[in-house]
Amino acid sequence: MAITDIRAFAHLTETDIVSLANEFDAIRRDVENSRGPRDARYVHSVIRLQRGLEVVGRCLLFGSRHRSRWVAGTTALSLAKIIENMELGHNVMHGQWDWMNDPEIHSTSWEWDQTGPSEHWKRAHNYAHHTYTNIVGMDEDVGFGILRMTRDEKWRPRNLAQPLANVVLALTFEWGIALHDLAAEKQMRGVPPAQWNSQPNKDFAVKALRQIVKDLVFFPALTGRNWRSTLYANLTANVVRNIWAYLVIFCGHFPDGAEKFTVEHYENETHGEWYLRQLLGSANISGGKAMDFLTGNLSYQIEHHLFPDLPSNRYPEIAARVRALCARYDLPYTTGPLSRQYLLALRTIHKLALPDRFLKATSDDAPETSSERKFERLRAGAAEALTDSLTGRRRGLLTALRTHAAQAVADRRARRGRTRSGRLPAAV
Repeated sequence: MAITDIRAFAHLTETDIVSLANEFDAIRRDVENSRGPRDARYVHSVIRLQRGLEVVGRCLLFGSRHRSRWVAGTTALSLAKIIENMELGHNVMHGQWDWMNDPEIHSTSWEWDQTGPSEHWKRAHNYAHHTYTNIVGMDEDVGFGILRMTRDEKWRPRNLAQPLANVVLALTFEWGIALHDLAAEKQMRGVPPAQWNSQPNKDFAVKALRQIVKDLVFFPALTGRNWRSTLYANLTANVVRNIWAYLVIFCGHFPDGAEKFTVEHYENETHGEWYLRQLLGSANISGGKAMDFLTGNLSYQIEHHLFPDLPSNRYPEIAARVRALCARYDLPYTTGPLSRQYLLALRTIHKLALPDRFLKATSDDAPETSSERKFERLRAGAAEALTDSLTGRRRGLLTALRTHAAQAVADRRARRGRTRSGRLPAAV
């Protein structure tokens, strides 16, 4: 099963975790105390850029029967939708800019360019996902109720369709999120799923209809004879935005190293262990400033989960301090290029489409899911962080993971050697 004892898994003592929490609290205080004009200038400049791109894109589509103008207009509109969704909508609704007291850029007033109502998303994402991050059975974002992303979840025949369902989810991601949030809203309000005239359904229908009319009727009609090519451009921009948002989310939550946790762990979780769960349950994307901006700085998914309501433009400087803490406590800092992170997530999607009898690893020791029990064979044990007697360096989780990987390689070589010599390998 997933991680039940995060302290044992992380190879940290109770004192270590309290100390780590104090370090993270200090980072929060430092950023909160230093927020000011440069941060405000940043978000206002992003808003101007996003609106400028949308205006340019819409204007170019008036001549959308010309291939070059269609491509330029669609590109500009796609970028505008990506920026609005990732760097603005997502982060504004997290309350990252509430400290400015600007009614236009506030979590209570922002309505994003997406099918689902903002209020539904905030309750399902800001509260449920960021409170119960990667807790199997509590965080509905683990697979979004569609995909099996951990061996802790029971296999069902419908999981055989995961590869296809994954493609459909990527293409229609805004609708998948909207329906996921609608179901969460009904559950939180105690509304029966079959009650069609419920307030959550009404709110969803109004927002979805508004989006459909805007992109598929109003703006195409404005371009007159070019309405058909403008319609295709708007559809294309929405699909491009959907695929990009899907990639960013999956690369931040589902590559190897983004750990899962049990309800038992959460029931006794301390403040420091909450920080540790966010750190171990998330993954970053490397790629430079352009990647950071286009992902809404969710390329720093670890920092976002540690501090979801701090300004996104501060994540790079926060990341430097988080990396230093990981080095000091010998903790992994999971990061990699988008291509690698997504291929790891894609591998999990395809593997876990199969019944468990076709899988070799267990939920205690699988690439995408593991627990403290994977370290039982190591001499150092998992209960206490140790210090290397020769170097004086801490021997924590990162060292344990490397030692475990080396042991696994040695075991495979030994089994192959026994097989070649005519002896059967021991059952595992």
